[in-house]
Amino acid sequence: MSIEDGKNAMPGKLITVEGLDGSGKSTQIGLVKRWLELEGYKVFFTEWNSSPLVESATKAAKKRQMLSPTTFALIHGTDFADRYERQIVPLLHAGYIVLSDRYVYTAYARDTVRGCDPVWIRHMYRFARQPDLTLWFRVPVDVSLSRAVGRSRNLSYYEAGMDIGFSSDFTESYRLFQTKIHEAYERMSHEFPFHVVDATKPAGEQQQEFRELIRNRLDLSQYLRPRAPTEGSQ
Repeated sequence: MSIEDGKNAMPGKLITVEGLDGSGKSTQIGLVKRWLELEGYKVFFTEWNSSPLVESATKAAKKRQMLSPTTFALIHGTDFADRYERQIVPLLHAGYIVLSDRYVYTAYARDTVRGCDPVWIRHMYRFARQPDLTLWFRVPVDVSLSRAVGRSRNLSYYEAGMDIGFSSDFTESYRLFQTKIHEAYERMSHEFPFHVVDATKPAGEQQQEFRELIRNRLDLSQYLRPRAPTEGSQ
């Protein structure tokens, strides 16, 4: 089952990034956002689990470790649906380049690893359009782990997959959980048109590759912001 793409006839373009925690995808898409803004293009950024509609409930439930795999999937599905209808679709209709840090593929990977029915998960996101470009920042799990630990020093309960019960040790649970997610991305890379980025390369090389993809896939001249009229112009 693939993402429904019947709503792809919009003037804007949707670019998404996927990858394990610590893959560097958020840094890379943030740099692309800044580059496009400085070049004068119409660009909008959205990220996974950021809808104000469910933000407080999500934080409270995660803090108290109350989320089962099903409720975890549903609350993130609600978050995505709210952002999709209020942000992504309207801005695509308005002719923006929409950058999304994680998309439905995150749910396809994480929720199925947590034990949810993969058919049900994909059906839940059936309204989502196919992105115009998806980059998967592929990184070994050990590199992901070292970066995640170096970033926060403490792995979070859900980040480590402790809710699944793979291991009582946070580090080992993270390794097992992220390995299964990595395997899910590998399978999806043969199903969906992912552009695979070697996330172990220097950040500058990754950014150059990202920008070249955008230049090659998009006619950027269509997304320039209208210039403000200069003084004295008619």
